[in-house]
Amino acid sequence: MNHAVPPPPLSRTKCGSTVNFGEALTGYHGMTPTTDLHKLSATDVVRLLKERLVTPLQLVEAAAHRIQASDPGINAVPIRCFDQARAKAARWEDSAHKSRPGYLYGLPILVKDLTAVKGLPFTLGSRIYKDNIAATNDPLVDVLEDSGAIVLGKTNTPEFGAGANTFNDVFGKTCNPWDTNLTSGGSSGGSAAALAAGQVWLATGTDLGGSLRIPASFCGVVGLRPSVGRVPQNFYGEASSVGELGVHSVSGPLARNVPDLALFLDAMAHHHPSDPLSRQPPEVSFSEAIQPGKWPLPSRVAWSPNLGIAPVDPEVATICEQAAGWFASMGAELVHDCPELHDAVDIFQVLRAAVMAADPAGGAHMRDPGRSLLKPELIWQYEKGFSQTPEEVARAKHAHKHYVQRVLDFMTRFDLLCCPCVMVAPFDVDIR
Repeated sequence: MNHAVPPPPLSRTKCGSTVNFGEALTGYHGMTPTTDLHKLSATDVVRLLKERLVTPLQLVEAAAHRIQASDPGINAVPIRCFDQARAKAARWEDSAHKSRPGYLYGLPILVKDLTAVKGLPFTLGSRIYKDNIAATNDPLVDVLEDSGAIVLGKTNTPEFGAGANTFNDVFGKTCNPWDTNLTSGGSSGGSAAALAAGQVWLATGTDLGGSLRIPASFCGVVGLRPSVGRVPQNFYGEASSVGELGVHSVSGPLARNVPDLALFLDAMAHHHPSDPLSRQPPEVSFSEAIQPGKWPLPSRVAWSPNLGIAPVDPEVATICEQAAGWFASMGAELVHDCPELHDAVDIFQVLRAAVMAADPAGGAHMRDPGRSLLKPELIWQYEKGFSQTPEEVARAKHAHKHYVQRVLDFMTRFDLLCCPCVMVAPFDVDIR
C-alpha cells in the first residue's frame, strides 16, 4: 500500500500512555499549513523546499510535533535530537551537491539505531550498549547529510537487528500504527512505523534477511533491499565478516510510496571512501528510471505463493496473487513457477550463525556480564555459531554457491519473480 497520508483513526493504550489516534494519526484541531506538511509526500515536500515555499526549520517543527503527538502510542522514535536538528535547519544553506539527483534540501529524516550518528546514542537495541554514544557517523549518514538530509532522531530496532518483531530491553516494543495490538515487523520496525504514522517523510533501515521488507509490508509502506554496494555502510563492522561468508547485510531506504523511495535511494546511492564496496551513482537516476514509459514492461513474469519452501497464510497468498495478476492484465505472460530453493533455509541458518560467531564482539557478548544482558534468541544464535564445525560452514558455503547459480539460471527465463514478502499478516506485538 502506497500512501502519502497516514492511516485511519485508532484508539489504543498499548506501547505507552493512552493516545487519541483519531487526532494523533489523522490531524490536529486547529491545524495550520505547517502541521499539514506531514500529509505530503517526500517528493512534494522536497519540491517545496527547492522552491523556498517552506523552510527546513518549518519541516523540523512539523515532524517534531507529529512525533510528540503520535509516538506515545507506537514507540517508534526513542532517540531524538530535535534541538540539534533545529539548529542545523535554522542555519541551513544548500551544499555544493544540490544539483545531484536525490538532493533533499534540508528534509528531516530518521535513522535506524543500527546506524551510527555522531553524538547520538548508538545502542543497537541492546542493554550492553545502552550508554554508548557514537563517536563518528556511519558512511551512510555522511552521504545523506551531503545529500541535504537533517537527522531528527533514531528509530527502534530489535537487539542487534535480530528478529521480525521490534522490541528490546532498552526502549521497549514498537507497535503498528494501523493497530497497536500488532507488531510493526522487524528489524526496521521503528522506521516503518514512523513513516506509517506520518512522523517523517523518509527513514533508513538495514536488511540481512528481510529487515527492510518485512516492516514495510506490515506497516503499509515501501522498503527496498538494495544490491550490495549500492548504498555505503560501515564496511569494517558487520559487513566485513558477512561478505566473506556470502551473506550480505545492507542499508537501504524506507518511504511511503515508490517515487519517494526512488528519491531517497538517489540520495543514498553514492560512493564513500571508507566502504570499498560502495559504488558511484547509476547513470540513470532511480527517480528517472521509474517514470512511465522509461523502460518496457516485463514480458514474462514468474509467480509463486510460497517459493516451494514455506507455508503462507491463504489471505496473504490471495492478495499477492491478485497483485501479480496486474502484469497479466498488461499483456505479460504470468507463469506459476519458482527456482529450486529446497536448501535455502538451512543454508541461511548456518551462514547467519557463522556470521554471528565471526563478529569479533561476539565472544565478548557471550561472556558475563554481556551474556546475562542478551535476549535468549541471540544467545541461541551465538551458541549455534560457536558450535558449528568448519566443515558444516564450508558445506553451507558450497551449497550457497549452487543455490545462487540455480536462481541465476531461473532468471534467464523470466524478467521478474513475484512472491509474498511475508508469510503472515502482522501478529500480536507481544509474540517474540
